[in-house]
Amino acid sequence: MIVDSVVRDIFEAPEAHIAFAVNTEGINDSGFAGLVARRHWPELAYVGPMGLGETITKVGDGKTFHALVCHSLGPGGWGGACQRITECLDALDIPEDETVAIVQVGGGPVGKAMGANVGAIREGMERSVRRVVVYSQ
Repeated sequence: MIVDSVVRDIFEAPEAHIAFAVNTEGINDSGFAGLVARRHWPELAYVGPMGLGETITKVGDGKTFHALVCHSLGPGGWGGACQRITECLDALDIPEDETVAIVQVGGGPVGKAMGANVGAIREGMERSVRRVVVYSQ
């Protein structure tokens, strides 16, 4: 469930957990995932193929980063992302009372260029049992 939406740098968020989208191909060298890879998680840039709905987590630099596999790079690759966001958030192995900072998935240049439906993805965040704060810049 979305508990707040803020315009601020997510890396300065008070929440201990940061969630963001990655693709099934495991090529995450651009967009927000690319930024995470460059700053905190170099292996994420070319992590290799993963299945829709999977999550991978890395603890480091005072935050826990959660990569949510919710789209592919191919045509129509963002179809169903709203359901995948819900599934991925709900699957995170974190205490129920902790809030997750999440970027506005699909809202960046890469997502927009590939046809991400930001409104539907937000609905997926809202349907999650996890408390999330949506960050945008």
